[in-house]
Amino acid sequence: MALDRVTITIPRDLLKAADRRAKALDRSRSWVAAEALRAYLGSGRGSPQPEGPAVPGPGAGASAVRELAAPVYAAPEVAAEIAEARRRRLAAELSLPPEERLRRAEELGRLGRAMQPRGRRLQVIGFDSYEDYYAWRKIRLVGG
Repeated sequence: MALDRVTITIPRDLLKAADRRAKALDRSRSWVAAEALRAYLGSGRGSPQPEGPAVPGPGAGASAVRELAAPVYAAPEVAAEIAEARRRRLAAELSLPPEERLRRAEELGRLGRAMQPRGRRLQVIGFDSYEDYYAWRKIRLVGG
């Protein structure tokens, strides 16, 4: 089975609940998230929710995970404006030829490297298990 890494942003209390469940089941956080996705997608509720206040799906109890339809940092009318501006920007960018999009991406990369301070940078790396850490460490020490 091929595995891919993803990065998501979720509410802190939801992450804590997932960590508690993982610990109780003696499983990794990734396993709990994958099982939750399997259950959600298999339940027939995997279709997009209408915009508006966060509402649990049909038959969901009080402990159901709810997804906010709008960013919490903005009023609904401002969030709609932001979403529309993002859609317009994406449409404009996608209308460019691939060569121009690539040229702009390379320029953005150059600007990012120019703005990054020189010297040693700090990096935080997380692992799901000690075995993952050990494999990573072995590759770093031995090479390859």
